[in-house]
Amino acid sequence: MNRKISFRSEPLTLVGRTLRKGLRAYDFEVTGVDLKKVRLSDFSGKVKIVTTFPSLDTPVCDLQVKEFNKKVFQLSDETVILGISKDLPFAQKRFCDANNIKNVKTLSDYASSSFGINYGLLIKELNLLARAVLIIDKNDIIRYVQIVPELTQAPDYKDAINNLEQVLKDPEFSLEDEFPSKCKPCEEGTLPLPKTRVEQLLAQHRGWQLIEDKKLRKEFKFKDFLEAKYFVDLVSFVSQEQGHHPSITIIYNKVIVSLTTHASGGLTDNDFIMARAVDELNS
Repeated sequence: MNRKISFRSEPLTLVGRTLRKGLRAYDFEVTGVDLKKVRLSDFSGKVKIVTTFPSLDTPVCDLQVKEFNKKVFQLSDETVILGISKDLPFAQKRFCDANNIKNVKTLSDYASSSFGINYGLLIKELNLLARAVLIIDKNDIIRYVQIVPELTQAPDYKDAINNLEQVLKDPEFSLEDEFPSKCKPCEEGTLPLPKTRVEQLLAQHRGWQLIEDKKLRKEFKFKDFLEAKYFVDLVSFVSQEQGHHPSITIIYNKVIVSLTTHASGGLTDNDFIMARAVDELNS
């Protein structure tokens, strides 16, 4: 995943989890124009075309929503169009009412950046969303990713529509990786992974150390304290959404993350799911 875009040729950095075709789509929580919480799971069984943009107050973003409102809804009643930005829900509603937007469901990521962090589309320097188009199929597999490299440019609508038609034509698609992407709640008595499985998974997670056969540990270094704290904030947010919380130590520009499953007294899939998420946040 390319983490660099630009705004009028000035470089910008995208932060968050890894985004690419073939992955299981992560759930997220955003806010509708009625101020109710909305999640990806609310659109289960639908093909989701997600169009993201920095702000409806700019001409390119304005046109982006209008174009998808005009073009995509005619293709299939199996399709839902989600327009996500950090505009306040009130501004999104005003825009939709003023422009008769009926076919794009506008959603706001203003409250927690849940979408931006989970999909790697949060612009670090601006705290806005990048301009992108995603297609997520009925089985919640990411089938198409278009991240516009220059923020002032419009998406390639034709390419997005062509790919949407292909997804609707060929709904079946194999996951790139079958390993779970969501932690499961653990109860007392949950058995830890056998040593052979731990060793197998550890080999897939570079830089993580096995401590006392029951903990994972990794150290991350950054430019300064503020960069280290920013990383800790990202990890804390994803951990809370996953319901699996690491121990985190921050020492100036160094962050140490430790993972274990207390209910099992050792390591479970949850620890490796979180280890992967932490690595993605630092990629």
